[in-house]
Amino acid sequence: MKLMECVPNFSEGKDKSILDAIAASIKSVKNVVLLDVDPGADTNRTVFTMAGEPEAVVEAAFQAIKTASELIDMRSHHGAHPRMGATDVCPFIPISDMSMEECAEYARILGKRVGDELGIPVYLYEHAASKPEWQNLATVRSGEYEALPEKAKDPNWKPDFGPHAFNAKSGATAISAREFLIAYNINLNTRDKKKAHDIALSIRESGKPARDENGKLIKDKDGNKVVVPGLFTHCKAVGWYIDGYDRAQISINLTNYKVTPPHLVLDRVRELASEMGIQVTGSELVGLLPKAALLEAGKYYLAKMNESTGIPEKMIMETAIQSMGLAELAPFDIEKKVIEYAIRRTDSLSDMRVTAFCDLLSTDAPAPGGGSVAALCAAMSGALSAMVSNLTIDKKGYEKVQRDALRLAPLGQSIKERAIHCIDVDTDAFYAMIDAMKLPKKTEEEIIYRDIQIERSTQGAINAPLETLRLAHEALVLAKEVAVIGNTNALSDAGVAALTALAAAKAANYNVLINIAGIKDENYKNRTLAEAKDLIAKCEALAQETEQNVSSRL
Repeated sequence: MKLMECVPNFSEGKDKSILDAIAASIKSVKNVVLLDVDPGADTNRTVFTMAGEPEAVVEAAFQAIKTASELIDMRSHHGAHPRMGATDVCPFIPISDMSMEECAEYARILGKRVGDELGIPVYLYEHAASKPEWQNLATVRSGEYEALPEKAKDPNWKPDFGPHAFNAKSGATAISAREFLIAYNINLNTRDKKKAHDIALSIRESGKPARDENGKLIKDKDGNKVVVPGLFTHCKAVGWYIDGYDRAQISINLTNYKVTPPHLVLDRVRELASEMGIQVTGSELVGLLPKAALLEAGKYYLAKMNESTGIPEKMIMETAIQSMGLAELAPFDIEKKVIEYAIRRTDSLSDMRVTAFCDLLSTDAPAPGGGSVAALCAAMSGALSAMVSNLTIDKKGYEKVQRDALRLAPLGQSIKERAIHCIDVDTDAFYAMIDAMKLPKKTEEEIIYRDIQIERSTQGAINAPLETLRLAHEALVLAKEVAVIGNTNALSDAGVAALTALAAAKAANYNVLINIAGIKDENYKNRTLAEAKDLIAKCEALAQETEQNVSSRL
């Protein structure tokens, strides 16, 4: 599922009524969750954090900017933080299944709408920047609000969107796409701020001044300080003493966790601290983080222990929490700290108990139906293959297939997770098609719009089971391999994995066929039918081979 975060900063940190109005405008948009509101009275600035489906996040961002333009008057604004508009900055951040370029394109879409509909000059920065010199926010915001009247006269400062004119009330807004920033602190068993700061200087990208054996600064021939580069890129760090914790701490901002993840920084800090005779006692994450960051950490530590990474994602994340000491100072609640869990829908079919799901399935409600059941079957197949793989790892007599089992277990978990997601996707697609059919059709314009929406939603109702069919094929490929190398005590489970995946494939195909008749796009219809037919043939062949493999080893 595509998820995108947005962190707009508004030039108001004191008036609660204004902040409440902005929050209400965000909450009014479906499929968006307002995760955090962080006001600062001294800076007179408030940071909002929201996340959700990309189109919905863009809409919520626009509504928030619109509300801010109505309620915040920059002509009377004063605060310690640099700013140039009522909405000062509005960055988009990819969370899951999103590329940076996709976020940049959404930044452009929002920027154009803000410029056209609200008359606010918009400058794009960082990954959305239209000019290399505008990648740096500090450059875009130079001179702040007070410089905007002169910039309005300078052709070099023509905004990307909106009028090249001074908007006295709202100022200007900077919109961007950027990587997720992780605020991460590492705790030490010392009160010595200097030791913490020395480690911070060693790890931060900007590094530290070079010194000779006597401790004097080393300068180059031009008299400039020689700098020793830090150990990590995309890392900002400082050491300080925290009164509330009665210890020194290294405070870190990781501006690209995909390049510099927190667990690698932590392990290096542990080494540096040990060299000083001190120890890391734990660490803490400030705010929320993407699931991928915690999963990567958990897999890293599991691999170091030579243990399977093909286990449920919550177990992987719990390994990360324990290994990094993230619960040292306060409980670490995955449901609240991981973005994907924090915004998870509360009406999810996949979160139901088995009894409740089957009870709902048995009623006269049109959904969930066969499509969701097909996805569930694919999920169970992936889970069974993961189980067989895990039962093979570290077992006597299976040393030669250890590497294979370690490789296959995560594949099963991946199929399971994606198929579980499809349970709700299938039902949502069905109801979207029903909603399209209920659209008015009194005028020619309404008829045209209704027809377009029916075609679009019907394709959605086909694409959902088609994806399940693809997953079922993946599950059968996996089950076949597991049946060859897996623990003989679990061979029946490998066989059931194949049978369950075949059931998923055939069930999903039924759901493709029942909806395809309503499609007008012949190219889409022919392409889809050809793919489905090919996948079914492959699935049946794989199921037969797997059954033979299982029977021969029983």
